[in-house]
Amino acid sequence: MTDISDRKDDHIALAMSPDHQGGGVSSFNQICFEHNPLPELALDDICTQIQFLGSTVAAPIIIGAMTGGCDNGDLINQHLAEAAEHCHIPMALGSQRASLELGLEQNVRKWAPTAVILSNLGATQIQEHGADLAQQAVDSVNANALMIHLNPLQELIQPNGDRDWNKVLEAIHQCCNDLSVPVIIKEVGSGIGPTTARKLIDAGVSWIEVAGRGGTSWASIEMARNESAREREIAQPFLNWGMDTAALLPALKQLDASLKLIGSGGVRHGLDVARCIRLGAQMTALAQPFLGPAMDSTEAVVEKISILTEQLRWAMFLTGSKNLDQLTIAPLTDEQI
Repeated sequence: MTDISDRKDDHIALAMSPDHQGGGVSSFNQICFEHNPLPELALDDICTQIQFLGSTVAAPIIIGAMTGGCDNGDLINQHLAEAAEHCHIPMALGSQRASLELGLEQNVRKWAPTAVILSNLGATQIQEHGADLAQQAVDSVNANALMIHLNPLQELIQPNGDRDWNKVLEAIHQCCNDLSVPVIIKEVGSGIGPTTARKLIDAGVSWIEVAGRGGTSWASIEMARNESAREREIAQPFLNWGMDTAALLPALKQLDASLKLIGSGGVRHGLDVARCIRLGAQMTALAQPFLGPAMDSTEAVVEKISILTEQLRWAMFLTGSKNLDQLTIAPLTDEQI
């Protein structure tokens, strides 16, 4: 087994542990809707559908990027993809680096022939190999878009992680110009702030997944994997490094009206999905809440999607929001926005 496959197996096992979740850091719980005791609609009237990348999806929920290139990753991805197809929601693949380097077959289109699929590579792989590798990743799964993930903190803590981030923005710009599909830029848990977002917009990026702190901590996971006491001591002050999604979404919404946002990073249930939509996101992404069900069965993932969607519908009902456009202007308490 290769080092990269070992690492992906470790990531799955550690991501399941509450020790590496950012409980108490996320500020989603501070976002409170004004309760509407006169919703003036029926629960059955509520519509959660939305347009995403030219397709109508059932809810503003993306199965977030999780895994690829490990022993049980194929089965996990099968359960996720089959559920995405059944429920008509998008799915983001985990990093395809291992699959491409190891020549592994990627079967997601066999399991999800019509679902919106998001390809995924790390920024430093794009920096090293350029748009050709990016297009290869897209073509290998017939993806609707390419996600490029930014993870400099994770790479600093990861044993033998990528430390050279020169010309990454240039590589992103090249992908925006050359690829046959849209480019989505995402972080992995430290957030993307207005300064970086402006650079990305200028490079041609129209979709950003905020991925603030508060969810799975990849810094904590990589520190648990790092056997060097010296490197663990260096990393210790940075375990809570980053910005909260709940604070970033309104700031990025104000930055550029044309920028489209995906809220992620500590999104754990349908009420958090509703909060993200209210704060300015067009879509949300959740990964860790799907990991346990995905290790079980397709049916377990379908049930999780159903619960999340019903929680979103309850939030819409209790704010008198018949559709997602109305949810974006639902009143908040204490003039939070």
